[in-house]
Parts: sequence; structure tokens; C-alpha cells
Amino acid sequence: MTATSKTRTLLVKNIAHLVVDNHRPLRLQGSEMANLEVIDNAYLTVDGDRFSGFGKMTDNMPTESSFDQVIDACGGSIFPSWCDPHTHIVYAGSREAEFVDKIRGLSYAEIARRGGGILNSADHLHELSEDELYRQALRRADEIIRKGTGCVEVKSGYGLNTVDELKMLRVIRRLQETTPLKIKATFLGAHAVGRQYTQSEYVDLLINEMIPAVAKEQLADYIDVFCDEGFFTVEETARILEAGARYGLRPKIHAEELAPSGGVAVGVKYNALSVDHLESMDEAGFELLLNSETMPTALPGTSFFLNIPFTPARKMISTGLGVALASDYNPGSTPSGDMKFIVSLACIKMRLLPAEAINAATINAAYALGESQDYGSIATGKVANFFLTEPIASIEYLPYAYTSPIIKQAFLSGRPYEGLKGLD
Repeated sequence: MTATSKTRTLLVKNIAHLVVDNHRPLRLQGSEMANLEVIDNAYLTVDGDRFSGFGKMTDNMPTESSFDQVIDACGGSIFPSWCDPHTHIVYAGSREAEFVDKIRGLSYAEIARRGGGILNSADHLHELSEDELYRQALRRADEIIRKGTGCVEVKSGYGLNTVDELKMLRVIRRLQETTPLKIKATFLGAHAVGRQYTQSEYVDLLINEMIPAVAKEQLADYIDVFCDEGFFTVEETARILEAGARYGLRPKIHAEELAPSGGVAVGVKYNALSVDHLESMDEAGFELLLNSETMPTALPGTSFFLNIPFTPARKMISTGLGVALASDYNPGSTPSGDMKFIVSLACIKMRLLPAEAINAATINAAYALGESQDYGSIATGKVANFFLTEPIASIEYLPYAYTSPIIKQAFLSGRPYEGLKGLD
């Protein structure tokens, strides 16, 4: 849109339940997470790509003729778009053979030690062209938009050498340029050790070659390390984060998925935006996170798929912490980016109330992306990312009906989503 072009306006009317935000917090913590503002029999207005107003239909709803577009929600409900602060949607192929291995009793760690897991994905990605990698990722981007996601973090980490990590990050940049999603890019070279390197050689490569190359092309917003048993130690993680900090890359840490690893402590020490997974986190970590800027982020889809414990999110909230939710969409441990299902899992398996789970997948997830000033809630002046559902009895119906396809239409930057160019 040029500076002289007319701003497009939108009115949505006859909304049965509208989830809004009149207080504009950057994040919610502890008991605050149970607060969800809902207006019944509502309208919503958009000016350009931003929310401009909302209220009850009976309270001075603007005149329809003053809008470029009017949509009748027909008794459907409107939610802010999901924010997904932890994904790996740029990857090559699939790993259903490992799915069978898991059914037969092999653990995630055992599969990794046999050369599977992340290394398997790296082998596939090495052989794939950047264009084909982009086409595969584009299909996944379309999928998550249709399921209600509007803001997403995407990681590298299946390259495990300089050339292929840069290839992944360039694909992420292409997605930023060609989709209506708000995308934050994370450099996860420290996902595993590439096959051709020793552990120490690979850490040196990350610090001396990969990070400077990523920074030179300005390909990443954040840096991540898989700080866990069998992957990278606390000491190695600290060295990598210090190197990233020299180039302005803030940490987002894989922490304490497989075992208590010290990942939370090193994340807090280096002011990580989030520490993610936390399935093996103990209560000592709660104290570290209190009074920090770091958001604990739970990935219940991973626990569901791998049959491992769920993040103790209920205890975290009771302690006064905030919690964010993410999908972890990836080929090995969570081949799904359905955030509605993630919200349901948070309620069913982690005992979050529906309001807590919805807040964890919207405003707190936006915080874990560094974007809660503009995304994650329906508030005047924020980017108009939202979705409209079929008529539902209540807000609680959304996580209750955990597989029902109730999302009718996604809207990104105030416009109905109609698909992406370049899809097969």
C-alpha cells in the first residue's frame, strides 16, 4: 500500500463471543492467566491492518455503510490468531519409519544414538534444493494459517553445516517475504553435532564460522541451543550464547526435555526470551524463572507424540509463573502444527483451564516471540490477526472439541486468508 492509497476498513458483526484485550499486558503470569475478556453479541472493526474497535452490537455499533467490507459472523466466535513460538517447519521429507521404531519401544534418545532423529533429517535436507525445501515449507505455512496461526517462530537446525544452515535460514526469509504470517527466524545450528565433526570441532565451527555468517546476511532474530543430555552441555551452551550475543542474537533455549540439564539456569543467566520443552524440569527451575524476563514454553504435542511426561505447567502457574504454548512442529517428535489441538492437550494433560490455555497460546506465546506489543490479542492498534469459528456454545467449546474443524475463516492483517501463491 502506498502512502496515498486508501486504507481498507472492515466490520465484522453478529459475533456470538469475541475474545478481546482491554488491558494490553505484554504477558500474563500466575493467576492473571485465568483472565479472559469475552464480549457476547459483539462487533469488531479493522482499519487497514490494525484493529480499530469492538463492542456489543447494541452499544453504538458503527454504521455498516461507512466500511469497505462487512462480514456477518452469523453467530460464530472470534479469537485472536494463535502465536506459535517454537516450530521447525522448514525440513525435508518425513520420518515415519522412526514413528514405527517408537511404537516398537525405542526412545527418542536411542533413535538419535543410532544415527536417526535430527541427523536423519539433516541427511535428507543436504540432498534437497533450496527451491524444493521452500515448496515443502510453504505447504506447511498454508496448513498452519488455515488452522488459526498468524505469528510463528521458525528454526533452522537440520543443516548441521554452514552451507545447509544458511540454506534453511534463506528459506525462512523467503517465507517471511511471501506469506502473510509474521515470522521470526531462529538460528539453531546447535541442534545436534553434524556427522563429520567431533563435538568440540562442531562447537568451534558454530562460534567461529556459522554465527558470523548468519549475522552477515542478517538471517536470524534469535539463537537456540539444544541444551540437554546427549546434545550440548551447559558449558558449551554458554559459549555459543556468548558468541551469539556479540552479534545481537537473543537466546531461545531447548531446555530439560530429556533430563534436568541446567538449560533453564543458563537460559535465565543469558536473558533468554524463552526456555522451551521443560518436560523434565524440577521445581528448582521455578525459582530461577520467577522475576526473570524469560518465558517458560510448554510443547505438549511433543509429550503426546513421544509418550514422555508433560511440562508441569499447572505447578508453574500456581507458583506465579506465566506459561506459553507452542506446537514444536517438526518431522520427528511433533509432525503437527495444529495449535487448537495444543490448547486442548494443555487442558487435558496439563490441567490448564481453557482461559489459561488460550492465553498461553496467544498473548504469552506472542511474548515468547518478542511480539506481544503487536500480536497475541484483539486490542485497538494491534495487528488484525484473528480467526472466525462456526457457531459454538461457549469459548470453552474450542478446547473441548479437540479435533472438530470449527475454524471457519482465518484473517491476517485484516484480510481474509485465501491461500498462498506457489502451492502445488
